[in-house]
Amino acid sequence: MPVTVSLLSLCQALLVSGNILLIAVSPLIGASLAPAPAWSTVPVATQWLGLMCATIPASLIMARLGRRRGFILGNLTGLGGVAVAAQALIGESFGLFMLGTWLIGIGIGFGQLYRFAAVEAAPLALRDRAIGLVMGGGVLAAFFGPWLARVSRELAATPFLGSFLGLGVLYLVALVILLLTRLPPPEATHGEGQPRPLGEIVRQPGFILAVVSALIGYGVMNLAMTATPLAMAGAGFHFDHVATTIQWHVLAMFLPSFVTGHLTARFGPQRMIAAGCLLLAACGLVAQVEAGVAGFHTALILLGLGWNFTFLPATGLLTETYRPAEKARTQATNEFLVFTTVALTALLAGPLVTLLGWSLLNALLVPLALLPIALLIWQRLARRGQRPHISG
Repeated sequence: MPVTVSLLSLCQALLVSGNILLIAVSPLIGASLAPAPAWSTVPVATQWLGLMCATIPASLIMARLGRRRGFILGNLTGLGGVAVAAQALIGESFGLFMLGTWLIGIGIGFGQLYRFAAVEAAPLALRDRAIGLVMGGGVLAAFFGPWLARVSRELAATPFLGSFLGLGVLYLVALVILLLTRLPPPEATHGEGQPRPLGEIVRQPGFILAVVSALIGYGVMNLAMTATPLAMAGAGFHFDHVATTIQWHVLAMFLPSFVTGHLTARFGPQRMIAAGCLLLAACGLVAQVEAGVAGFHTALILLGLGWNFTFLPATGLLTETYRPAEKARTQATNEFLVFTTVALTALLAGPLVTLLGWSLLNALLVPLALLPIALLIWQRLARRGQRPHISG
């Protein structure tokens, strides 16, 4: 596997470490600064809103300036967001904190494209493995992110200010790595020629399945994950229990990445996506029978595995639906649809868990988790109906 893919994996690890830190502390900061409890996850939603706003510009910028310059721009934007969030904590400003998380989300939006850069840097036969290796960088984040959340939140007199100082260091290290990383120029990755109309691309069954699987996998995972710190705090669990639960969840999200590519190549993306959906549904069922620490741990581990088995195969499936000249628009459309859904789930997590409670919220997620399986069945039946009948 090329060295470039390994460096991108390290950048992914730093990005996800920061994301874990934000998952652990942002709802709690929101709860302390927000005017009402239902607003507590709004800073998480504004982070995802920033990510959503970045999806289309990030792909188009990288098509014009190249992946490397695009990633550097994203890191610089994230650093600006860290500075704004730190000032918001010092001044106890909820509005300014939302602005900071929005800017951080824009930076994360650029970083979400690391997996596509890995595909471009690896031989075609190693495409799924390259995606898995880059996403596998999250394994390091599973240990480092929660540890950083624990040790940094009380480093300064202002609560959680140290967390954002640590986040800034992560982004600075990633920036240095990117400055040392060689990536193909845009003319070598995005190609020339006449692209098909976007409507023709998005009507392909493979594109529809890839997008629906990714947005359901990510949306269900994010809604349950964002609600977890609030649900555990409401149940009286200590912050260390919250951080540990998130740690096991993130480990389950990224550890399988080292084998997900092999499994996808062997069994196909459709079967992997179906398995991921069943794991997401199992998370919702576990939440019905066990509400203790063990229940939260088990549910969040299943949630992480389900995300991995839906999102990674969906990424590989998406790369089969476009030509080089269509790459930027197709990737931008996919990222926009997926992360718009994620932003909405983050916004809804606080009100829903407050109104419905942990168990009922997860029960409602079970049928949503099974939607890609229903789509798979429908597409298979539609293909059978289109086959010509031969009469003897």
